[in-house]
Amino acid sequence: MYSTDTTKYLVHLHLEAEGVVEKPDVVGAIFGQTEGLLGEDLDLRDLQRTGRIGRIDVQVSSKKGETRGEIFIASSLDRAETAILAASLETIDRVGPCVARVNVESIEDIRVSKRKKIVTRAKEILIESFEEGSIDSNELIDSVRETMRVEKLSSIGEDKVPAGPNVLDSDAIIIVEGRADVINLLKSGIKNAVGVEGTNISGTIIDLCEKKTTTALLDGDRGGDLILQELLQVADVDYVAFTPRGKSVEDLARKEIIKALRNKVPVEYVREQLSPGGDDTETAGPDQPAAGFVKEPEKAEAAPRKKGPLRKRPEAVERPRTLGDEIDAVRGKKTARFLSSDLRVILESSPDALEQAAGQLDGDVAGLVTDGEVNQRILDLMVGKGIEYIAAREFKGIIKRPLSIRLIKIS
Repeated sequence: MYSTDTTKYLVHLHLEAEGVVEKPDVVGAIFGQTEGLLGEDLDLRDLQRTGRIGRIDVQVSSKKGETRGEIFIASSLDRAETAILAASLETIDRVGPCVARVNVESIEDIRVSKRKKIVTRAKEILIESFEEGSIDSNELIDSVRETMRVEKLSSIGEDKVPAGPNVLDSDAIIIVEGRADVINLLKSGIKNAVGVEGTNISGTIIDLCEKKTTTALLDGDRGGDLILQELLQVADVDYVAFTPRGKSVEDLARKEIIKALRNKVPVEYVREQLSPGGDDTETAGPDQPAAGFVKEPEKAEAAPRKKGPLRKRPEAVERPRTLGDEIDAVRGKKTARFLSSDLRVILESSPDALEQAAGQLDGDVAGLVTDGEVNQRILDLMVGKGIEYIAAREFKGIIKRPLSIRLIKIS
């Protein structure tokens, strides 16, 4: 709008016209009605030609037959000359065929504005950009411990695949995509992870899967999907854990990793979802857990299944509630529940009142379980609320499905 190198002042003017006018009409009126008014030394055309006046910026809008707008003129003249020039513009009484009024609102000193920006930025730099010299003992200890965990990363087999220190000794292993994923799990205290290093599954990985209880924990993107399909074809995988869509294992925090491993599902269910002819909507039957959730959470380094007699759980210990329990609770009841990340019921309503209920949500909402129908409008609304999954009796008219949300059909 103006040259920051030479501009001293910026004149702000307000325009009102009794009719519909456009920018060229306003510019023409400015030059036409001020021509010869102030003499040769302050002629607008000559001042603009020599660079002492900048480009005239006009912003107008019309409504109900009237036009209002703002005019900005950059000036490198002195204070007196700029004031005379601004006052001359108030003599404009017509724009095109319309009666008009022009008033000077303010004359901004650009140098003052620059000084204010300099002072503001200097304060920010003073507060944010100077490094503190204090020492935090806890940070030093955590840094050293993290280095020790990374140093325990090893390579196993003829293929030299990256692996944690407990892979060979543990009865259960976790399959991840690569070296960075193994390191991130080591930082979280999980030492039985091994990386496949690409879609070409090595013989070392295949042999480990045959001997140990195996859980696949892969990235939530297209690459992770392809590696999972390859892994299921050539290796004996027991469980699959799902990461949030669009996130990589190497970027997950410890809490997210533990949550994903606890919510792993048996591989048989995943094979059904990947079978030819299946759609993108997951199905949860009356006796079947929803994808990404299991009836009983397990630890990251879980004991292998079917390796010994089952121990009876003490009666005093209450089993943790799962998504499958919530689905059973709404099935056939014509009700809908909004759930938190720990499967606590935040809000309950009827399936027909989901839009009104969503307007009352202001907390940590992770999912929706409803014994009703979900259409595209409701799906878009729930995506806007940050919901990670929807379990519903029916999905109707879904044309655009965001990758950030998991759809589970209640059968």
